[in-house]
Amino acid sequence: MQPISDKEIRGSFVNCSKGDARRANLPKGLSDLPWDDLDFLGWRDPGAPERGYIVAERNGGVVGVTLRLAQDVRRSITKSTVCSICLTTHSGTGVALFTAPRVGAAGRQGNTVGTYICADLACSLYVRGKKRVDLETTFETLTVEERVVRAVVNLSAFLDKVFEGTPSAAN
Repeated sequence: MQPISDKEIRGSFVNCSKGDARRANLPKGLSDLPWDDLDFLGWRDPGAPERGYIVAERNGGVVGVTLRLAQDVRRSITKSTVCSICLTTHSGTGVALFTAPRVGAAGRQGNTVGTYICADLACSLYVRGKKRVDLETTFETLTVEERVVRAVVNLSAFLDKVFEGTPSAAN
């Protein structure tokens, strides 16, 4: 992913108001992030841990979506769960159900779409082996490049659902 500025990030959000985008707490040290290892920028809001954000390159630009941690989802700390984006297996609370308001009128009416994602939104780093989980995972025969492509395709499918039903669904 190419480095992006805080202004670009705030302007990229498609499923929240401009005021919400302006108030979003951005990750600290944007210039120090490992941009070459990121397929998308994902972070949790340190001031409001139930909020998360994803900004991804899409159709020649960047698209940001706001996420909310689903409430009352009971997770067993002894069971493992798989992220639907990068397919990393985490123990306990390492994967969380995040919901995103849909774009446009549907989102304003309260319609959301959800998916299970790494709780720290660091899928790109798990795919590349830059970040590890405490579990012994099953061996994959895919190369790092193939895992990256799979994660990008899975994220794109999630973003398609966020845009579904809008005139600009091709974004």
